[in-house]
Amino acid sequence: MSKHLFLGDEAIAQGALDAGISGVYAYPGTPSTEITEYIQASAEAAESPIHTRWATNEKTAMEAALGMSYVGKRALVCMKHVGMNVAADAFVNAGMTGVNGGLVVVAADDPSMHSSQNEQDSRFYADFAFIPVFEPSNQQEAYDMVRKAFDFSEQYNVPVLFRITTRLAHSRAGVETGAKKAQNGLSYPESSAQFILLPANARRRFKTILASLPALTAASEESEYNVYKDASDRSMGIIACGIAYNYLMENFAGESPYPVLKISQYPLPEKLIARMADECDKILVLEEGYPFVEAKIKGLLGRGIVVKGKLDGTLQRDGELTPDSVGMVLGMAPKSEYAIPQIVQMRPPALCQGCGHRDMYEALNNVLREYENPRVFGDIGCYTLGALPPFRAIHSCVDMGASVTMAKGAADGGHFPAVAVIGDSTFTHSGITGLLDCVNENANVTIVISDNETTAMTGGQDSAGTGRLESICAGIGVDPAHIRVLEPLKKNMQVMMDTIREEINYKGVSVLIPRRECIQTLSRKKRNKK
Repeated sequence: MSKHLFLGDEAIAQGALDAGISGVYAYPGTPSTEITEYIQASAEAAESPIHTRWATNEKTAMEAALGMSYVGKRALVCMKHVGMNVAADAFVNAGMTGVNGGLVVVAADDPSMHSSQNEQDSRFYADFAFIPVFEPSNQQEAYDMVRKAFDFSEQYNVPVLFRITTRLAHSRAGVETGAKKAQNGLSYPESSAQFILLPANARRRFKTILASLPALTAASEESEYNVYKDASDRSMGIIACGIAYNYLMENFAGESPYPVLKISQYPLPEKLIARMADECDKILVLEEGYPFVEAKIKGLLGRGIVVKGKLDGTLQRDGELTPDSVGMVLGMAPKSEYAIPQIVQMRPPALCQGCGHRDMYEALNNVLREYENPRVFGDIGCYTLGALPPFRAIHSCVDMGASVTMAKGAADGGHFPAVAVIGDSTFTHSGITGLLDCVNENANVTIVISDNETTAMTGGQDSAGTGRLESICAGIGVDPAHIRVLEPLKKNMQVMMDTIREEINYKGVSVLIPRRECIQTLSRKKRNKK
């Protein structure tokens, strides 16, 4: 064994490597990105070899990992919580097919929306799909549990959801690592019908899944990660899930005066919950994210016991838990060591100086002032900052790829001009199919694919469309005469404006590609070259 100072993400990555994975499949998304980056940079991945290339989106990542599982190999899938929405079709149906080789899906939830559109809780996806969940409370558990999750996946022939949150993903702690397991050899499903979800097969598979639920619940009852710690003061029992257990123990210096049930593996350990209900006057539920466990146990226990938490206002529904917010619920004063000092004045984020998006927005704004009531539909990426001063250039940002289809819908409704702004990586992630809809109906839209030749918002990962955007658009059916490439620089401002104006006035589908490499990735390349 050896000890390392790991981010939670790095602990998961090393745990997966030591569990003998043959591939990691992911699309960059904070706070999950560092898992895949760690594996990509590891000597083990290069020597084994292990598949490490970024997928085009989370759905393709999930499906490719399921294919690797089909041939008996272990695969890790990584995404942020909103990536689960993209992967949902494959994820839910993977619960129906089951697995062959171990399959673990990491969902990194983002309470407080540090870099996200919402605070959704991925545990609901697993519950919906009858898929077990592992939820570590600290970095050591993250390492140990991901190894256990692969074994568990193969033991019960099910995918496993591995749920973490931002603070665990991006905080560091010492982690003891263990021996590395060899990769699985090729093997194939015993039943040729297992992965064929025709209705007749699917009905049999669903019965199999339902029949397995008692065994999965029993495994949670016996899990080393679901621990009941008794105590003398039974006026209240505390259920603490995942990282919330860590916050609780920080307040009690590791020794609670109340009985505590730590939950880090799901389905819920119903017998342990029933024991707490029998022995304690009331129950406090501490969980990061939505009141998933709180609502569940109210259903399990009925009206016989008071359950406190987010649903009754004991804890706030939005944002993250902290050691202080947990302590205050327990009647403790806030601790100064947890406070964040106000060293500098908070300021909103802004596009980097020298960024090509800035010149693109300046040119676009200059042209759109010539039109009555223009609307620009934006998308997910660093260019979303164009919504803020000084540009205030976009009017929507909903989900990956929505810029193209919202612009089409506005045009369908008679609005002009309808402009979409989308990045190169987001376009290949989710914008291509929307552009195909535009082409099929010759929608009167102008699509701006602002190409900085990378996935810049999450740190400069490879973009799936680099060097191919024009051919992709032409292949979809956009008239090549209306696929215009621009160089977004101040000296080219007049040319950019003239081209934008021409394409807005064209009655049909236009694609503008302002292309200039991200200033941050260019700077890193220059530093590395030196």
